[in-house]
Amino acid sequence: MRLTHAEINLGNFKSNIKNIKSLLEPQTKVCVAVKANGYGNGAVRCAKAAKEAGADFLAIAAVSEGIELRENGVDLPLLMLSLCCPEEIPDVIKYSITPLIFDKEVIKLYDRELEKIGAQLKFSVHMAVDTGMGRIGIRKEEAAEIARAIVNSKHLTLGGMCTHFAVSDSLTPEDVAYTEKQHDDFMTAIKNVEDAGINPGIRHCCNSPATLNHPEWQLDMVRPGIVVYGYYPDQITKEYLEKKGTPVEIKPVMTLVSGVCAIRHFSKGQSVSYGHTWTAEEDTDIAVIPCGYGDGFLRRFNEIVKPSVNGKSYPIRGRICMDQFMIDIGHDNKDVKRWDKVILFGDKTCGAIVDAQDIADATNTIPYEIMTGISSRVERVYIE
Repeated sequence: MRLTHAEINLGNFKSNIKNIKSLLEPQTKVCVAVKANGYGNGAVRCAKAAKEAGADFLAIAAVSEGIELRENGVDLPLLMLSLCCPEEIPDVIKYSITPLIFDKEVIKLYDRELEKIGAQLKFSVHMAVDTGMGRIGIRKEEAAEIARAIVNSKHLTLGGMCTHFAVSDSLTPEDVAYTEKQHDDFMTAIKNVEDAGINPGIRHCCNSPATLNHPEWQLDMVRPGIVVYGYYPDQITKEYLEKKGTPVEIKPVMTLVSGVCAIRHFSKGQSVSYGHTWTAEEDTDIAVIPCGYGDGFLRRFNEIVKPSVNGKSYPIRGRICMDQFMIDIGHDNKDVKRWDKVILFGDKTCGAIVDAQDIADATNTIPYEIMTGISSRVERVYIE
């Protein structure tokens, strides 16, 4: 196995799911997001672990993601949160993927395809309601009309209704009010459907921050994403939840590791890496680590990440390259040897100095991007 790999702690992953479930009523379903290759952690293994932890649904974003899960034996219901093109509809049906629908054109496309194959049973779809995210979905005023079109179609049934919150991870007064309005509008859409004599099916609106901060909005199902991978969503922090009196313990699932592939002596005045951005001010030793931006360990991490070896952190020297970077271990350091394990980021209880949240905070992004950015050439190694 290559020195650079990602350790995926499935024990932490399952524990995170169970801790989230502790906030919910026993009958409330949980739809765990495994899209984008399980947020970079590996969709298939995370999907199977999610089932073991009590997940009822899995959320994906692309038809190809659903096919991968089905072909690897994952049998939980799959909810596809993004739209597909007409050419992909046969595979949506073949692999039993539940799509989001919100317009009559797509209703007709699914009905036509199901008619071709002579479907005998109704095919379940969920109706998306746009309450303020602005991406996909019908307005609350159109909910009854589209729901009626679904149930009156030959081959479709309304299996659920959903919406997505835009700023539920923010605690500013304006954003709190916006989220509350989104929730109210969604409930109005549901009532409009019910008033039309139609069963809305599984009602769901809570993403990670809403699940943590508004468990009273859980309805029939919640859709946790980042929180199951060990990170709190923006301002809905561990400290905030503890102060609120609803603490939830979660732990990072991914730890990125590598190893020392070489140790080289540098004399005062020698430089390392592209551009000669660093020059040794005194004699020292440089350890070479076979990991770089080709692995998702980006150049801008240079001043942020403090890789640790045997419990001690060391500064990165010079620019991070595509496949390698270098750390300064000091002259004649007996604590660092060739082939020693190097921890780059992840679970701090396992020796990491920084986690994905720390890197995200320092680079003005979010931990989602850090984890999903770890490239496919980095093998995922699963531990319990």
